[in-house]
Amino acid sequence: MTSVLGNVSLKFSDEQSMLMDVARGFLNDKAPTDKIREFLESDQGYEPQVWSEIVDLGWTGIALPEMVGGAGLGISAVIPVAEAMGHALLGTPLIDTTLAGQLLLRAGGAEQEPLLQDIAGGRIATVAFLDGGDWGGANLGLEMTKEGVLSGSKTFVGCGHEASLILVVGQCDNAPAIAVVDAADLKADAISVNTLIDLTKRTAQIDFTGVSAKAVLTGERVVAAIRDYRLLGALLTAAEAAGSAARCLEVIVDYLKTRKQFGKLIGSYQALKHPTVDIYCGVEDARSFCYHAASLLDADSLSHDAEIACRMAKVSAGQTMSYAGDRAVQFHGGIGFTWDCDSTLFIRRGQWTHQVFGDAIHHRKRLASLLLD
Repeated sequence: MTSVLGNVSLKFSDEQSMLMDVARGFLNDKAPTDKIREFLESDQGYEPQVWSEIVDLGWTGIALPEMVGGAGLGISAVIPVAEAMGHALLGTPLIDTTLAGQLLLRAGGAEQEPLLQDIAGGRIATVAFLDGGDWGGANLGLEMTKEGVLSGSKTFVGCGHEASLILVVGQCDNAPAIAVVDAADLKADAISVNTLIDLTKRTAQIDFTGVSAKAVLTGERVVAAIRDYRLLGALLTAAEAAGSAARCLEVIVDYLKTRKQFGKLIGSYQALKHPTVDIYCGVEDARSFCYHAASLLDADSLSHDAEIACRMAKVSAGQTMSYAGDRAVQFHGGIGFTWDCDSTLFIRRGQWTHQVFGDAIHHRKRLASLLLD
């Protein structure tokens, strides 16, 4: 098939189907909405026991090779799990840890086997990437010497307050580099937790000045790994957003089928039916984009087609989630703006997922050159 998009294949493997069924069943049982709300204002934002069980299920090692204790299923197998996590609105270190594992694996390879084994075993890891909150920049402002001494800070570090392993993206001798930092080596006041609109998520600003890294990774593999990290992060965020939008749609439909106004169910009014159908179409589009991208992923550096697919998935899912959250609030009327209504969770999730790893404008700008040049 000839298409401006290039490769338009879409595959859904038996492993992905199995993981989706397991993940949905587990999260329906362990993370109902009342449990999510219970931990919104806690330090972690989720129930610690749930994280322990996620580790026991082996989800932290899904994408890592068997030689380091992983399942060897590849990053594409994480997509259905991320979607299920989004459907439950559960925020845990899983996505941050998975991305850290991919960055370390792609940048360091077999030499980083001990750390990869730790990640597969459930060690919480994260990537410190953003310098000033702009995904469009190089974000290489942090400096590091060849001896591994860091100078600078990073912001919006996912799960930065609880990660014990931090991969810090910066530059060494004016070239991209990754410093492997043990959180125990940070200064006592180095971490400042951010206040986010999405209360299921946690990020932190971290000052790395004066910290000595355990290792500094440089070279062409690092450049490619950083690029892949940004694209894979966009894809996993898109999968999570697609799951959240699907859950939001369920809540909207349930409300439209029960709430009456002027003696009629409000779901009978076209002004509400049509946007609801738009959300449904958006969810299906977003899921298709995500699994199309997953079909193009492998252990090698992401291809031209894979980059296009990741960016399109992020645009589609981010906008769908933002729209779904906004409509959920509007459809619920006055109560939709209150803390007691679950619509507030969706609109907050929509605002966060639309921005993280680049918003629609960010990715469309790059898609234009990828598709049209």
